[in-house]
Amino acid sequence: MANKEASVAELTDLFRDSTAVLLTEYRGLTVAQLKQLRRSIREDASYAVVKNTLTKIAANQAGISSFDDELTGPSAIAFVHGDPVAVAKGLRDFAKANPQLVIKGGYFDGNPLSAAEVTKLAELESREVLLGKLAGAFKASLFGAAYMFNAPLAQAVRTVDALRDKQESAS
Repeated sequence: MANKEASVAELTDLFRDSTAVLLTEYRGLTVAQLKQLRRSIREDASYAVVKNTLTKIAANQAGISSFDDELTGPSAIAFVHGDPVAVAKGLRDFAKANPQLVIKGGYFDGNPLSAAEVTKLAELESREVLLGKLAGAFKASLFGAAYMFNAPLAQAVRTVDALRDKQESAS
């Protein structure tokens, strides 16, 4: 009994500490395939095979009730501590190569996600790509602003030079 309570407490902490949680069914996957999946998402998430009853209790204690109906069959959860988009992509790509992996749903930013929404999350660009695009946009804006501020100054210098030349030729 104490072991089950410790498991529930550990799972509850994982739910609370994760930026996102993605629920899968792994029926038919080999141990080697599960290891491969864990390695592919290890940088951003931990992937754990879970007991449905204990997970349901832990999720409810963490304030997540959206998994109640989904926790059937052999379940495993990706507890995301990094980029949720990267983990969703990793799961999606693994599921394409290994159709036995079924993405059942998730929980992200205080909201439950359907399997379709997890797929949409996987289609987003990664955080690094989005930050790169944002930095490029800022750089372009700054370049444009610098050019805009520099242009009147350069025009003023040309005007002063022209006036000076005109004045010298008149004298």
